[in-house]
Amino acid sequence: MTWFRRKPLADLTAVAEEKKLTRALSAFDVTLLGLGVIIGTGIFVLTGIGAATYAGPGLMLSFVLAAITCAFVCLAYAELVSILPVSGSAYTYTYASLGEFFGWWVGWGLVLEYSVGASAVAGGWSAYLVGILHAGGIDLPKSLTAVPHDGGIVNLPAMLIVLFATFLLVLGIRESAKVNRVLVLIKIATIFLFIFLAGPHVDPINWEPFLPFGWQGVAAGTGILFFAYLGVDALATAAEETKNPKVDMPVGIMASLIICTILYIAVSAVMTGVVPYPQLDTAAPATYVLEYIGSRAGSAIVGTGALCGLSTVLLVMIYAQTRAFYAMSRDGLIPKGLCKIHKKYHTPHIITMIVGVVVSLIAGFTPIHIVAEMCSAGTLFAFMCASLGVMVLRRVYPDVKRDFRCPAVYIVAPLAILFCGFVFSQLSAHTIELFISWSILGALIYVFYSRKHSVLAKAHREELQLGNVEIEESMK
Repeated sequence: MTWFRRKPLADLTAVAEEKKLTRALSAFDVTLLGLGVIIGTGIFVLTGIGAATYAGPGLMLSFVLAAITCAFVCLAYAELVSILPVSGSAYTYTYASLGEFFGWWVGWGLVLEYSVGASAVAGGWSAYLVGILHAGGIDLPKSLTAVPHDGGIVNLPAMLIVLFATFLLVLGIRESAKVNRVLVLIKIATIFLFIFLAGPHVDPINWEPFLPFGWQGVAAGTGILFFAYLGVDALATAAEETKNPKVDMPVGIMASLIICTILYIAVSAVMTGVVPYPQLDTAAPATYVLEYIGSRAGSAIVGTGALCGLSTVLLVMIYAQTRAFYAMSRDGLIPKGLCKIHKKYHTPHIITMIVGVVVSLIAGFTPIHIVAEMCSAGTLFAFMCASLGVMVLRRVYPDVKRDFRCPAVYIVAPLAILFCGFVFSQLSAHTIELFISWSILGALIYVFYSRKHSVLAKAHREELQLGNVEIEESMK
């Protein structure tokens, strides 16, 4: 039963009340943070690959299916944030509701999510850089800009941007709300510029057939692009830095989801309407579409905006990865030495550098569609556990005040689990096998290390020792 020991709600509440982090974010800031994290690889990279390989013009419906699934999940997340306004996102929620092993499993999945997610972002960043340089008459050798699967040797720009982001994070770079506002505005302006330039060239004929891969293709497209909504989980890590997390977080989460979905559908409609979908098999579809219609200047501007957007997403993902490790280290599930703080920069430099090196290697040698699917698998699993957790907490802590209550929770949460389970089932067999292998590795680590070294385990042993002492004294 020690596998299912829950982290006490009182401990989490105490952490939230310590207020070690500055509460400076409003609901508007949270919404912009959501746009900053969610608008990235999904809209600038995976729209092209998803249309060409999986869904064709039906990718628009893939985004709708993903949005409906995520809407159910967001309602569950909103209640979880209102009752547990602390960092750690799905890991913390699961630890408090389903118990330590499931909390570890989700945390181990978050490691997978953020690592491969950051790698996918880096791959997209590299593709846009190559496209911008090509528009300026500079062509980098394919051997140094493509992974072996795509005919190259290594994707060097992707590796370098990851290492540079890691270097900045080691130095202590923080994303402020003011800077994020500017960057989000740049990204949104880039999207509207793309629609403005490419929109008049839409030819409805390119939308026929609308479902070239059938409904199966729509579902498969949802599977590969779903990791774009990983931002919902990353957004929940800002709870301790929000002025009124029990109100601002639910509003920000739902608002960012709605806005991002509208933009995703609009961009995918324009892309598939301008260029026949088989030709969109590129990691830089926005610049490709503009070059297709002869707008080289527009391609360079949009590509530059995409680079800015993807850079911030990359930073946030690697930073969120260290946050996940931090939460697990605080609970004793991984060695605390890995998250040791640098004396000068006051950052967890060791784990940041380890994460940076691993992410750079994945980005340099792994095809982006495989990376995206792996990230979607981890995201969907975390969402399912969080949705189950909100129902458990209703039973375990029925009297705890909830400033936001998920409407019809025993309908909405099961629907979230069913929809996530369906999308998960549409991932490739290879991806599911890799996720199972990753989970088995995580289970072994938990059995042989984490279960014995967790803070709750140590507290339990101390209670037993104290109890034995009291029994011996009473017998005397």
